[in-house]
Amino acid sequence: MTGLDEQTRAIAEAAAARLGVAAGDAELIHLHSNATVALPSAGLVLRIATNPDAFGRIRESVRVCRWLAACGYPCTVPVDAEPWIEAGRILSVWRYEDVVPGPPASMSEFGTLLRKLHDEPMPPFQVRDLEDPFISVAAALDRAAGGLDDVDHRWLRERIQQLRIRWRELDLAVPPGLIHGDAHPGNMLRLRNGRLIAGDWDHTATGPREWDLIQPLYTSRRFGTPDSGSLGQFAAAYGLDIRDWDEAATLIAIREITGLSPYIRSAHADDRNRAELEHRIATLRSGDESARWQTSRG
Repeated sequence: MTGLDEQTRAIAEAAAARLGVAAGDAELIHLHSNATVALPSAGLVLRIATNPDAFGRIRESVRVCRWLAACGYPCTVPVDAEPWIEAGRILSVWRYEDVVPGPPASMSEFGTLLRKLHDEPMPPFQVRDLEDPFISVAAALDRAAGGLDDVDHRWLRERIQQLRIRWRELDLAVPPGLIHGDAHPGNMLRLRNGRLIAGDWDHTATGPREWDLIQPLYTSRRFGTPDSGSLGQFAAAYGLDIRDWDEAATLIAIREITGLSPYIRSAHADDRNRAELEHRIATLRSGDESARWQTSRG
């Protein structure tokens, strides 16, 4: 097994035994807030989620992706197994794809794939509504055990309440519908044959399409990419420039707060994530919109 810590290895072995496949060639292929483990000889990929509140969302993402794949949309495809909980982690099982390493999708490619998703009809079954994007970060605050001082805790509570009001009052630019929920080029996977597919569907929902469209602006502000030219390419490919929307700054502010969830959950046990959480909160409290942030390692 390659790149797996002891806990992830044990979970992968238990999952393989449940599925009746071998786990000897298990390989960690991605680690952020969730872990993704390939079982190449079995033609499977395990997605291991750490958020205890995510079971319903993950089960729904599996159902949505089965439907999208049947419609011909280029996405990761779940197998027949339904998600389950293993050692406190939520597992879903997906078809192994021949993904090649390298640079992410271009912003033009990303815009085209996102436009295609937003043009799909609504699924013929109920999909959760993104009524409150703050549920995960609020739950993380409820469980915060160390790593977050009382002053920052209170400030985050108040900020969430302020932004909840602004979320409910958004004047949308386009009609709502099916959204990816965590749309960015890094979640667009390139196969060896050159085809692009969309992955990481844990946050799919129905809601404002702007929730998908604002992600590049948020990452541009906080992580330095994409640049202005690439944002223009994204807008041209999608057919709408979200930078022209009056509510863009509000939605970026909401993205900044909701993106704190994995850091709050791990701050008590991970010094690097705790330092990043403190840095992010400090820049938010000071109103510093030019400060750069770092991504989590898990």
